[in-house]
Amino acid sequence: QVQLVESGGGLVQAGGSLKLSCAASGRTSKPYTMGWFRQAPGSGEERIFVSAISWDETPIYAESVKGRFTISRDNAKNLLYLQMNTLKPEDTAVYYCAARTSGYVRTDSSAYSYWGQGTQVTVSS
Repeated sequence: QVQLVESGGGLVQAGGSLKLSCAASGRTSKPYTMGWFRQAPGSGEERIFVSAISWDETPIYAESVKGRFTISRDNAKNLLYLQMNTLKPEDTAVYYCAARTSGYVRTDSSAYSYWGQGTQVTVSS
């Protein structure tokens, strides 16, 4: 089992920046992939892929955030980060940290077994 706890969400004006963090605990000794997904208001239960990073720190990004967001991880501390710059109102969502016990990066939420509770990001125009 892996437990995930996000932090760093908040309210920011368009064009601003936020940095999300995710602390992993539990059985983190195996190589695993971590990712960020988001759920926008009115989107139902669907969690949309934002970014993911493999155990060897290879990142991938959704087209909508490429060039604005940067994912990183500290394997020694079991921490995951998402630096979000040039935020837009359409980035407003609950952001979830996720993990899967495999070294292969996946963009579909169904591939991830472990989830945090989410942190709200609100971007005002």
